[in-house]
Amino acid sequence: MKFLFTLLAATALAVSTAQAAPKKLLVVTTTTGYRHSSIPTLEKVIAQLGNQDGEFTVDYIHQPPDKPADLKKSATDEQKAAFKIAEDKWEETLKAALQKLSPDSLKQYDGVVFASTTGDLPIPDPQGLLDWIKAGHAFIGIHAASDTFHHWPGYIEMLGGEFDHHGPQVGVECLNQDPQNPATAALGKSWKISQEEIYQFKNYDPAKVHDLLILDKNPQTGAEGRFPVSWCKPYGAGRVFYTSLGHREDIMDPDPDLRDRKNSPEISRAYQAHILGGIEWALDLKK
Repeated sequence: MKFLFTLLAATALAVSTAQAAPKKLLVVTTTTGYRHSSIPTLEKVIAQLGNQDGEFTVDYIHQPPDKPADLKKSATDEQKAAFKIAEDKWEETLKAALQKLSPDSLKQYDGVVFASTTGDLPIPDPQGLLDWIKAGHAFIGIHAASDTFHHWPGYIEMLGGEFDHHGPQVGVECLNQDPQNPATAALGKSWKISQEEIYQFKNYDPAKVHDLLILDKNPQTGAEGRFPVSWCKPYGAGRVFYTSLGHREDIMDPDPDLRDRKNSPEISRAYQAHILGGIEWALDLKK
């Protein structure tokens, strides 16, 4: 009886400790290329998902303010000189913000989310980030995360694919390749989206990832084929989840009064379940 009581007490303590120690995510939304207007909505949604069950908390690397606007072709030498000073100052601010991705700082996090990042971000230790993921941490890439670090083969290999191009926004029917995975468990055999920007990829090998969502038709031409939309993969002892979906605000925000809504609130709630399940899988909270 004493042994049973001790065992029950230890189990209760373990459950209590787990509940008191949610995973910690670092969400990166900085860009040096195209910046999506949906990023603030995506930041809000990820925080809300973490708060639902207290599974994870969220910290951010936000875009520094006052990024200089691109120069006009007619800019004078004086304007070009002023732009260079402002650009250098902003880049230094960006580098300082990205110090949270240094190996020492990453010790406090369980996973990193690249939420529609673009371009070549001046992170402090690129190989250190990859080594940290390989050591057993999570990487979650959303939408334009595949339009990031085009000149860094190690990042592309880790992610599993690289953005190549997209056409006009279209409606699609995503085919669920793994109804048991937390990222796709709520989506049924197929998931229809009314309108979204659909990426096509290069440096993608289906043998090196575990596809979650695919299309069986080219989103622009209708030609039959296999077109990846979302996948996951191991990376060393770490886990990587990527979804190319997340361009439009109304694919992630179920507010029925959202301006220019094309996707129903039900589609938005399904997208949130997709993101949450992917995060839970990458953090090894769910199998």
